[in-house]
Amino acid sequence: CNAESADWIVERTMSRFGRVDALCNVAGDAPLMPIEQVTPEAWRRCIDTNLSCIVHLTAKLLPVMCEQERGVIVNVSSMASIDPFPGLAIYAAAKAGVNMFTQCTAREGAAHGIRAVCVAPGAVETPMLRGLFDKAMIPSEKTLDPRDVATVIRDCVIGGRHFEMGETILVKSPA
Repeated sequence: CNAESADWIVERTMSRFGRVDALCNVAGDAPLMPIEQVTPEAWRRCIDTNLSCIVHLTAKLLPVMCEQERGVIVNVSSMASIDPFPGLAIYAAAKAGVNMFTQCTAREGAAHGIRAVCVAPGAVETPMLRGLFDKAMIPSEKTLDPRDVATVIRDCVIGGRHFEMGETILVKSPA
C-alpha cells in the first residue's frame, strides 16, 4: 500500500458509506533471515507491508475520523516487537514501529474522539507462520487460533477495551 492506493481506498470507502468508523490494519510480511543477510529489497518490502501501509492509511483516514469526532484504529503488531525470534530482526523492527505509531496516533486523535490501539499476538496458526516454521519447530498447541486474535480486535473496535487506548495489547501464545 502506498499513498496513492491509500487515497483510492479512502475515496471508495467514503463514496460508498459516507463515513469510516473503524480502520483495522492487519498485514504482515515476515522474512526469516539473519541480520547480515538482509537486503535493501527485503528491508523495503518488510517496512512497506508492516509499517508504511499503516502510516499511509492512517494519515488519510485520521482527518475523516476527526471531522466525524469519532473512530477507532486497530493496528496489528506482533510479540516479536518486544521479544524477537532470531532471524526476524527486520519484522520485529517494523512491528516495533507499529507499536510506537499507534501510541502517537492515540495521542493525536484523543482530542477528536479517536481511539487507537495495537494488538500484538504471539505465534498465530496461519499460512505465514507455517511458511516460516514447521510444526516440529512451533507445535500447533503452542500457537494462537486466529479467532482468538480476531476477538481481541473486535473488542477493541466495539469499545470493550477503551481503557487501553494507545497501548500495545499482548496476546501471548499458549505455553
